[in-house]
Amino acid sequence: MLTVIAEKKNISDKKIIIDNKLDCGHIQNVYRLQINDELRVIDGEFEYLTKILSISKKEVILEIIKKMEDNYSLDVNIDMAIGILKNDKMNLAIQKLTEIGVNKIIPLKTKRVVVKINEKKEKWETVVREALKQCRGVKFPKISEIKKICEIDYEKYDKIIFAYENSENSKSIFELIDEKDKDILCIIGPEGGITEEEVDFLKGKNAFEVSLGARILRAETASIVVAGIISNLNLK
Repeated sequence: MLTVIAEKKNISDKKIIIDNKLDCGHIQNVYRLQINDELRVIDGEFEYLTKILSISKKEVILEIIKKMEDNYSLDVNIDMAIGILKNDKMNLAIQKLTEIGVNKIIPLKTKRVVVKINEKKEKWETVVREALKQCRGVKFPKISEIKKICEIDYEKYDKIIFAYENSENSKSIFELIDEKDKDILCIIGPEGGITEEEVDFLKGKNAFEVSLGARILRAETASIVVAGIISNLNLK
């Protein structure tokens, strides 16, 4: 079933209005839905089963059949801080992290970041919205403003981990994460990794080094692997 995103201001007790022209065109011209066809709608908090009442180029009016709680979000909050990558790689990481169900994505400006960017891109929000439609998620992962490692609020997390390929003291994620950890921060450096100085800073914040195996993974791959492992630990 096709999923579309509705703005909360367009949702009443019985009806939802979809006024995004791209979504309206998609409903009519790609999926060729008609009056009385069903549509899944999300608003970042709830999901709705709806029926189409009317269709035009400018808006689609839906009748709410059923309003449902979010049953697709994780039982643990995973915040992923990732060194800013080049366009396609960053978009891929954001897409897959959205599919996995991370709580927040923090673009990091570390010393080895080569991308020249000072503020988050609107495109990243678009990637999140499109990925959420595809994966049946309900809650939007937040994308924070670009931060330096020293600007993150580390006090709010139960466990902080970071991937560092030059260490002999790394542990596996399975050793570090337990059922008491409900708010977890994962830090992945950019293509060049994080520096020894940044490692020392993180250790001072009680962060733990994690091993992702003998192979060196690309930053976007590492972020996806870490988030995927934690999301499947069946934390309650």
